[in-house]
Amino acid sequence: MIRINLLPHREEKRKQRRQQFFVVSALMVAMGAAVGLLGHTYMAGNIERQERKNAIFESEIASLDKEIAEINRLREQIDALVARKQVIESLQGNRAEAVHVFNELVRRMPEGVYLRGLKQTGTRVALSGYAQSNSRVSHLMRGLDESPQLELPDLVEVKSAIKEDRRLSDFTLNINIERAKTVDGEGAPK
Repeated sequence: MIRINLLPHREEKRKQRRQQFFVVSALMVAMGAAVGLLGHTYMAGNIERQERKNAIFESEIASLDKEIAEINRLREQIDALVARKQVIESLQGNRAEAVHVFNELVRRMPEGVYLRGLKQTGTRVALSGYAQSNSRVSHLMRGLDESPQLELPDLVEVKSAIKEDRRLSDFTLNINIERAKTVDGEGAPK
C-alpha cells in the first residue's frame, strides 16, 4: 500500500488560508479606515457648511437687531411728537377758555355780588367774594347753572362778615368749566 503523506499539503493549505485571512483582514481594516475617513470628511464638510450658514444668519440677525433698535427709537420719537402735538392742540382749543369764563361770570353776576378771588385748577374754578345777602349768592348760583360754559355750582361756605361798617355775606363756591367734547375724547375742539 502506498502511503501518502498529506501533512505538508495540509500545512501548505493552512499557510495559504492564514495568509489569505491576514490579507483579507488587512483589506477590511483598510476599507473600514477609508470608509471612516470618508464619513468623517463628509460630516466635517457638512458641519463647516452649516457653521458658515450660521455665521451669515448671525450677522443678518445682528443687522436686523440694529434696525429694530432704530425703529424703536423712531417710534419713541414719534410718540413724543404726537404727545407734544396733542398738548399743543389742547392748548389751542382751550386758549380762549379764560375769556369765556370771565365773560360768563360778568354776564351771570347779579348786582350786589363782588368777587375778591378766582382760582382755576384744571376744569374747576373756585370763586370767593362778598354779597349783600344770601339770596344774591343763590341768584349767582342759579345764573351760573344756566350758563352753557359753566356747570355744577357748588357752594362751599357762606358766613357773615363786616366790611367797611357794612354787614355782608362772605361766600366761597366752586364751579366746573364745561369743555367742548371732541370725536377722539380729548378736551380740545377740532
